[in-house]
Amino acid sequence: MSGVIVENLSKAFPKEDGDVIWALKDINLEIRDEEFVCLVGPSGCGKTTLLRIIAGLESPTTGRVIVDGNVVTGPDPRRGMVFQEYSLFPWQKVIDNIAFGLEMRGVGKEERRRIGERYLEMVGLSQFRDAYPYELSGGMRQRVAIARALANDPDVLLMDEPFGALDAQTRNRMQGELLSIWEQTKKTILFVTHSVDEAVYLSDRIVVLTPRPGSVREIVEIPWPRPRDRTSIEFADVRRKVLRMIEDTENSR
Repeated sequence: MSGVIVENLSKAFPKEDGDVIWALKDINLEIRDEEFVCLVGPSGCGKTTLLRIIAGLESPTTGRVIVDGNVVTGPDPRRGMVFQEYSLFPWQKVIDNIAFGLEMRGVGKEERRRIGERYLEMVGLSQFRDAYPYELSGGMRQRVAIARALANDPDVLLMDEPFGALDAQTRNRMQGELLSIWEQTKKTILFVTHSVDEAVYLSDRIVVLTPRPGSVREIVEIPWPRPRDRTSIEFADVRRKVLRMIEDTENSR
């Protein structure tokens, strides 16, 4: 298990005229071991870019990311990634989708099956082990994607708006299921979302980013135990506070 340290991180993308666009600027952030942290902010503030850099899918222009004492230089199975798009292989059965990363690492067939079955049970889909992705609902496909990421036993789970394409009822149910999985595994989770309600419901802390170039405006602690009551005054107060921060940063552009 591991936390994440982001040090003085900035990211620029080149333009055709030779200039650059800064997506992130001077990000400093520490995510503690076993912590559940949500990233929120205005559209285009660099949330996904930051997540991809932590995953090792992109390189920072300046600064660095440290996981478990090691500087991130590229992708690593110890950092699992779950995307908004389910990114499952349509020609493979559910159990084979879950075991794919293990196969790439050379894990034997019987061991892959054993691990795959374990995580299928954890996400409540044991009866769909031999189904294909097209036979599953959106929420079920996302549960398969989460199981696939967990099957590699990552230290850190990075989630990029994983419930953004789901309807409201399914999304709320998936939030509860994710918390149940997190309580069982105690993985360190960094979760990108546009939904402030989702962030308040899920996280230990909410990191609010400024508009592009994204930097950390404020980190909001969520002190209450789970499960949380979305209709409580305390919940509404924190949601309003975070929304106001995002609106203020957008209005100040």
